[in-house]
Amino acid sequence: MQMMTRNVLLNMELEEDDDEDGDIVLENFDQTIVCPTFGSLENQQDFRTPEFEEFNGKPDSLFFTDGQRRIDFVLVYEDESKKENNKKGTNEKQKRKRQAYESNLICHGLQLEATRSVSDDKLVFVKVHAPWEVLCTYAEIMHIKLPLKPNDLKTRSAFGTLNWFTKVLRVNESLIKPEQEFFTAPFEKSRMNDFYILDRDSFFNPATRSRIVYFILSRVKYQVMNNVNKFGINRLVSSGIYKAAFPLHDCKFNYESEDPSCPSERYLLYREWAHPRSIYKKQPLDLIRKYYGEKIGIYFAWLGYYTQMLLLAAVVGVACFLYGYFDQDNCTWSKEVCDPDIGGQILMCPQCDRLCPFWRLNITCESSKKLCIFDSFGTLVFAVFMGVWVTLFLEFWKRRQAELEYEWDTVELQQEEQARPEYEAQCNHVVINEITQEEERIPFTTCGKCIRITLCASAVFFWILLIIASVIGIIVYRLSVFIVFSATLPKNPNGTDPIQKYLTPQMATSITASIISFIIIMILNTIYEKVAIMITNFELPRTQTDYENSLTMKMFLFQFVNYYSSCFYIAFFKGKFVGYPGDPVYWLGKYRNEECDPGGCLLELTTQLTIIMGGKAIWNNIQEVLLPWVMNLIGRYKRVSGSETITPRWEQDYHLQPMGKLGLFYEYLEMIIQFGFVTLFVASFPLAPLLALVNNILEIRVDAWKLTTQFRRMVPEKAQDIGAWQPIMQGIAILAVVTNAMIIAFTSDMIPRLVYYWSFSIPPYGDHTYYTMDGYINNTLSVFNITDFKNTDKENPYIGLGNYTLCRYRDFRNPPGHPQEYKHNIYYWHVIAAKLAFIIVMEHVIYSVKFFISYAIPDVSKTTKSKIKREKYLTQKLLHESHLKDLTRNMGLIAERIGGVADNSVRPKLE
Repeated sequence: MQMMTRNVLLNMELEEDDDEDGDIVLENFDQTIVCPTFGSLENQQDFRTPEFEEFNGKPDSLFFTDGQRRIDFVLVYEDESKKENNKKGTNEKQKRKRQAYESNLICHGLQLEATRSVSDDKLVFVKVHAPWEVLCTYAEIMHIKLPLKPNDLKTRSAFGTLNWFTKVLRVNESLIKPEQEFFTAPFEKSRMNDFYILDRDSFFNPATRSRIVYFILSRVKYQVMNNVNKFGINRLVSSGIYKAAFPLHDCKFNYESEDPSCPSERYLLYREWAHPRSIYKKQPLDLIRKYYGEKIGIYFAWLGYYTQMLLLAAVVGVACFLYGYFDQDNCTWSKEVCDPDIGGQILMCPQCDRLCPFWRLNITCESSKKLCIFDSFGTLVFAVFMGVWVTLFLEFWKRRQAELEYEWDTVELQQEEQARPEYEAQCNHVVINEITQEEERIPFTTCGKCIRITLCASAVFFWILLIIASVIGIIVYRLSVFIVFSATLPKNPNGTDPIQKYLTPQMATSITASIISFIIIMILNTIYEKVAIMITNFELPRTQTDYENSLTMKMFLFQFVNYYSSCFYIAFFKGKFVGYPGDPVYWLGKYRNEECDPGGCLLELTTQLTIIMGGKAIWNNIQEVLLPWVMNLIGRYKRVSGSETITPRWEQDYHLQPMGKLGLFYEYLEMIIQFGFVTLFVASFPLAPLLALVNNILEIRVDAWKLTTQFRRMVPEKAQDIGAWQPIMQGIAILAVVTNAMIIAFTSDMIPRLVYYWSFSIPPYGDHTYYTMDGYINNTLSVFNITDFKNTDKENPYIGLGNYTLCRYRDFRNPPGHPQEYKHNIYYWHVIAAKLAFIIVMEHVIYSVKFFISYAIPDVSKTTKSKIKREKYLTQKLLHESHLKDLTRNMGLIAERIGGVADNSVRPKLE
């Protein structure tokens, strides 16, 4: 999680100066009062202020001082009368806005209690409690689903007879008891008797209570300026009127609460989920969802499922790697490169002008041995397997996600989601709804929306061009520094010196360029994150889901170009457009295009992936673990306490790190970028799934440790699925088939070797009487006469570098003296045809398998469909029967009354 940008949204959202003069808004139960901001506060009688109470000395208490009313939210501010800086009466203005806001909260039915900090007399903690009536009213407004009756559907274990084995992997059920399942329905106050209310205090769990209170806090007004309402706790926090707003953790993470009525869920999560000793256990997803909300729960469910699926990919990847490792002794072409009588006698042409010398092919001996490990038949098998694996992962995840939607009551979530307060604040235009034919307010007209979209798209396009420019800069660096390494590194390898043995000019250039590329990637990430948030804020999406989806697409598009552009360059462009030594292609008229090693660019692509994946994992873990821990450590060090002071729960939580609104967004982004590395370029690096698996096992526990120990409790949020990340993964899966097919065809030397083995090692093109790889290196290196330099604008760069007349270079061209000298030969056209045929066949085969798997595996399992239908049926039946009972009872009472009236009217006549 990127700590440096965690609170960017909070800081950049609503940046306008909130200290400007405006009219204070006070709301009563029956009217709204608008008061000017001038005048003395003492004379203002309309403010409803919270009661001030002293801390009762109970550090684990989650209740007001009376011990009855539960704390659902905490607001923190610095006492304006004790602030040192009071520029232009700012403190007085902020105090009036705060008092107006708190007064309006009270008018909305919330109950407030204020307590001063025990360690800093300037800080005041305002505790917020929502009484039963308020909870019921807003539960109906927010369409919150609540229990009707216990679920009578039987659940079948997925493991059956393996329960004895999986028991070791499950959390301790004596500590974390399975959650009781209920049939649920959107809450209605008029049907309160139909809901499963055993105890009013427990009917709304703490997460739901906090969610309702935050809904109110986000919409209560406090000022009107230029006919624009200012409201919401986010604006007040960003302007400094409040220092923080958060729900409470229920206890310390490493100790159970002293209150016997407290379930100590934070402690249970730390012990059974975040603690290193639980690294092999399954995640307690139901408790995570209950404590942190569905949005956090669905993320960890997805991450856990992705990690489980990586286990299979990692096993197959390691098997392919080991196949290449043990088979490298049978790599004939590598033996030819290392053989002093073959590779040692082949003189290669200089790869740059003037400074680069002629060189012997055998100096690339070690890199050719390493290349044999990755450029083997196992790589082809693994690439095909990963094309199928990614489809299986996505399809089975859809099924798992559907199960969670049912279990967590998010099947019809779209009906619940409300508009963002920032969106509602800008709704100044009135239009007629085409469906309801009623007036509704929107923030801008159709023309204004088009202008905003155009500006946002232009900004995103500009930043993508900036990334491409940085990639071009890296390419120029590679071209220029290769000349330096070629001139300074030893020309002849010394078998006794390991550095000379491995550090060739190509390898040195690749490693340094990869490190510089990684540094530039991280710098541009930091800048663009802020820019993307600014663009999305300007775009003004309606709901929080729309906001996150819009930001997701912008951020991923940028990250895609940022992280993968260098890999695409090495895989598909480097060494492809270099010409030949007699007529080389120049960049910017100055730099010769880069060439690959005689074995191709596959090993360089592997190096690039290793550095970026490894560096990204290390950097992210430093940010995720060390940074919040150090910041909390510094905060504890700064808090001076003369003696051992008992600190209340709300003050302990205040000193934890805040979790920004987009905290989870960065976690998803990190994993999706990793998913791209694992799938897009896996043909060049079979160990990528293994690295991702190890990283994710640690990532789950690191994220759990952060949430439970280092961060304040987040406001629980609903989420039906993983949002825009699902179609992004599907797009990556489709692109991965193409990239892996092209890597095998154009980046590796597998196709040229197969063409040589089956066609050019035997007559009519070869001299051998049987299929063999002998002579492959000599057959794939063309010959150049150094006097045949064609560019008349430049002096022949090969003259004066030694007494040589002929040299070799990597290409399939006719030799000097041939009627079509330096033109592509027949071998080249055979190879091109084979490469194109391979791409077409591989793509069609894998896409056909992917389509069949997608069709054969339904998104929602039959069992889950039956459960959803059963729940709908029973819910409707229960509510309908209850409604009929009420109707029958009411009709009976009416009939009795009518009968009584009739008897009274008939009896006098009879008399």
